[in-house]
Amino acid sequence: MLSAKEIRESFKTFFASKGHRIVPSAPMVVKGDPTLMFTNAGMNQFKDIILGNVPVSHPRVADSQKCLRVSGKHNDLEEVGHDTYHHTMFEMLGNWSFGDYFKQEAIQWAWEYLVDTLHLAPARLYATVFEGSPAENLARDEEAAGYWARYLPSGQILNGNRHDNFWEMGDTGPCGPCSEIHIDLRPDAERAATPGASLVNRDHPQVIEIWNLVFMQYNRKADGSLEPLPAQVIDTGMGFERLCMALQGKTSNYDTDVFQPLIQAIARMTGTPCGADSRKDVAMRVIADHIRTIAFSITDGQLPSNARAGYVIRRILRRAVRYGYTFLDRREAFMYRLLPTLIETMGDAYPELIAQQTLIGKVMKEEEDSFLHTLETGIRLLDRKTEEARAAGNRILSGADAFALYDTYGFPLDLTELILRENGMEVDLDGFQREMRKQKERARNAAAVETGDWVTLKSGETQFVGYDVFECDTEILRYRKIRQKNRELYQLVLNRTPFYAEMGGQVGDCGRLLSESGAIDILDTRRENNLPVHLTERLPDDVTAPFTAQIDVGKRIRCECNHTGTHLLHQALREVLGTHVEQKGSYVSPDILRFDFSHFQKVTNEELRQVERLVNGRIRADTPIDEYRSIPIARAREMGAMALFGEKYGDEVRVVKFGASVELCGGTHIPSTGQIGMLCIVNESSIAAGVRRIEAVTAGGAENYLYGLQDTLRELYALMNHVPNLAQTIRKAIEENAELKKQLTVYMKKQTALLKAKLLEKAEEHNGVKVIRYRGEGNTDILKDLAFQVKSEIPGKICFVAGIEDGGKCLLMVMLSEELVAGGLSASELVKAAAGHIQGGGGGQPHFAVAGGKRSDGLNAAIETVLEKAGLK
Repeated sequence: MLSAKEIRESFKTFFASKGHRIVPSAPMVVKGDPTLMFTNAGMNQFKDIILGNVPVSHPRVADSQKCLRVSGKHNDLEEVGHDTYHHTMFEMLGNWSFGDYFKQEAIQWAWEYLVDTLHLAPARLYATVFEGSPAENLARDEEAAGYWARYLPSGQILNGNRHDNFWEMGDTGPCGPCSEIHIDLRPDAERAATPGASLVNRDHPQVIEIWNLVFMQYNRKADGSLEPLPAQVIDTGMGFERLCMALQGKTSNYDTDVFQPLIQAIARMTGTPCGADSRKDVAMRVIADHIRTIAFSITDGQLPSNARAGYVIRRILRRAVRYGYTFLDRREAFMYRLLPTLIETMGDAYPELIAQQTLIGKVMKEEEDSFLHTLETGIRLLDRKTEEARAAGNRILSGADAFALYDTYGFPLDLTELILRENGMEVDLDGFQREMRKQKERARNAAAVETGDWVTLKSGETQFVGYDVFECDTEILRYRKIRQKNRELYQLVLNRTPFYAEMGGQVGDCGRLLSESGAIDILDTRRENNLPVHLTERLPDDVTAPFTAQIDVGKRIRCECNHTGTHLLHQALREVLGTHVEQKGSYVSPDILRFDFSHFQKVTNEELRQVERLVNGRIRADTPIDEYRSIPIARAREMGAMALFGEKYGDEVRVVKFGASVELCGGTHIPSTGQIGMLCIVNESSIAAGVRRIEAVTAGGAENYLYGLQDTLRELYALMNHVPNLAQTIRKAIEENAELKKQLTVYMKKQTALLKAKLLEKAEEHNGVKVIRYRGEGNTDILKDLAFQVKSEIPGKICFVAGIEDGGKCLLMVMLSEELVAGGLSASELVKAAAGHIQGGGGGQPHFAVAGGKRSDGLNAAIETVLEKAGLK
């Protein structure tokens, strides 16, 4: 039986023998593509080639690509782990042809690999072909069907509809029919009883698709019509985990050696036998699946966070923690301890796991610890909501409350349902789903971009000349209209451009496009599928005219100062802190530079000063740029340039050197370091476990920063009467203030005790309830504390009501004992009923509530209304 490692290598070896160049997997986390957060298919890294934005360097390629899917057909995150063959992170084995071979070879080699090389049984294989679409005047794919007829009987060649057998990159762009290969893994008796053909594409767990051969031969235009592609493309993708299941004789992907080492490690760690409890089995599958996703995302530079891709990774991690918490009784971080097992199974194929093991472990442990605390917080919040609902006589938790727990605190819906069931309650699922739909709709609207078709004026590719000049003569190659957030813009593609398109953390250039008929502003320059596009609010009067492209030189130079400063900062950090420092992200704008790097403790003030001194010394040295364009990546590594994990590099790269600083970089830089003037570090912080962030300014930004510090210092000296030792004087003032606060606290406690005694002495009793009232000036926090002291110290039924004037505000406060709440009273309802007397409003919990208002002369009437409504007069 072939192991997973052997299967992966056999695929690469087979297609190498067919003249394919074997390329490494692109990062799973996508950078520089606004339409995509994660690589969700093997073709993603080749989009720019398929779209014709870059030339074809190798007409045949193959690889094993790490992918991530958390939405779409069969990929709802909440379902992963419950079936046998869907995952978040998976590997896609693929082969591509860019204008070379087409359907015949794609089908022939798929059959040869599966049957002749891997020895899968032909009787268990089925192929689907596109049945055609009369509405689009598309006939059945007879060409593909004819090639399949050479290998399969007609009963194993099935028609597929447009949904399953016509692949599209998006609403517009390359598309075409596809041919899926399915395998029937059922026992012979079941196959004899029910033909496999009837179960293809019917979600049967043992009759599954393993390979999809996409024949890109059309281009979808914005109006929905199709036109032939100038160069046809083959794009195939085979699910590696599913192939392992078929070859290893298993009925579940999780039973293969891709997942079993992890599942067995989880079982040993938790003392949970496999197969004894279906819910625990699901939990172990979820954790085994999710740890792969989390680890690979971190190696590719995506840390868990609350935004975009980072939020997806955090959500996946928290789902795994929650399954461990709920079903495996894990009350402390544990997933990070599975990393050695993951590396043992996948480290050979993906060495970045080994190189980044320490960082992955630290990030995972911190995230696990954080979410375990969140779970405890969520349970307390849910307990409070449950108590409020019961007090109101309600056995259903509102969908809005359940969604707030889910969205704000990361508290999962199914755990909310479980806890509610244990308390004889349920959640309004329809209400929850309504809130979820609203959120998704908001996200869709925010991200929606409508694009028109490209209007092509001339053929050609964009030549970037911005390394050498700030302006150049140019022509428009093509343009299109886009609509985003109700704003209409145009994208222009130029044949030559000095405009740098946003990439690698450096923001895009802006400027103007000049012609005899006038000028238009270039608002921004971005990169879409490796195509530099220039954004404008309007088109030139004559789009065919010759133009001069002119960037905003001041903005560019400020960016270049900050970008070169980032390189110098990176080198200095490695010298001061150690060579473990590696870039984890950067942002370069005209105003500030931000640099994220691996380091496992706070950088001390002394270390920051040492870094600044090194950088500024190299700025004063006025070292000129030493640049190498389009050199082989192997030579770049020999020069000492570091390849960053999570970045995609071509065969040829650009190297930028400033003295000892040697980096692979496509951005723009200052000609020599002296033009930077100075670099000042303005902040150092932690953004994740093992990842620090430095923010700094250079050139004019550094000058203004120092001016601001000088102004602040002068102001402080003036406030302290120009004392000779300012720091000592401020420290002494702070210490004296702290001591006065302590004295004030002691005094207020004494006064509170006196007030409490006085109020208790004047307490009235109505219908067996002790009524304590207060009317006057006071501190709201002190009176709240007093109310709860009374509640905890005095047994029985208590109603505390206070009308308070506090610093120009007036407040009505009500506190009820548990006995009164259980009897049907609600402090929240009482303050709402009385708030009109003070022209205000408020609310709270059944046992404690506050209302604020404008009219203090209405406080007495408000107090009386509370007591009357409570039946205590």
